Amino acid sequence: MDKELNNLMKHLILGILFVVAFGQSHAQSPADLNLKDGVAIEGYDPVAYFTSKKPVEGKKEFQYKHENVTYYFASAANREAFIKNPKAYEPQYGGWCAYAMGANGEKVEINPETFKVLDGKLYLFYNAYLTNTLPKWNKDEANLKVNADKNWKAFTNQ
Repeated sequence: MDKELNNLMKHLILGILFVVAFGQSHAQSPADLNLKDGVAIEGYDPVAYFTSKKPVEGKKEFQYKHENVTYYFASAANREAFIKNPKAYEPQYGGWCAYAMGANGEKVEINPETFKVLDGKLYLFYNAYLTNTLPKWNKDEANLKVNADKNWKAFTNQ
């Protein structure tokens, strides 16, 4: 009986290690993401873009860490919504400028107040020094999105 239990435990541990290793190999690395001191979207609430239809700064007291990335939320309710389905709220292209990712495959900083929700996904854009990339994205969205998806896959090896 002890030998059977030991074998069962070994198989269980190996199975858990396999699942953890496999799951991590497909996760985005924080090194790929646009983070400031480990915080995504410069501390803005990712859920608010969908629920409030506008950018809202998050609060440290409503933070949550997902896959080694910290997100701030404006409320406990938004944090809970994120916890239930993080993939629904995470910004596309690791939080980098969608236009730059599509135009030339570059990781460019964003202005968290310049965004678009498209097909249930959050896209962020550079907007500084008299350059707003959101109108440029809107002019050629279909092509830029295809290119951005392809370019982002090259960064993340997915």
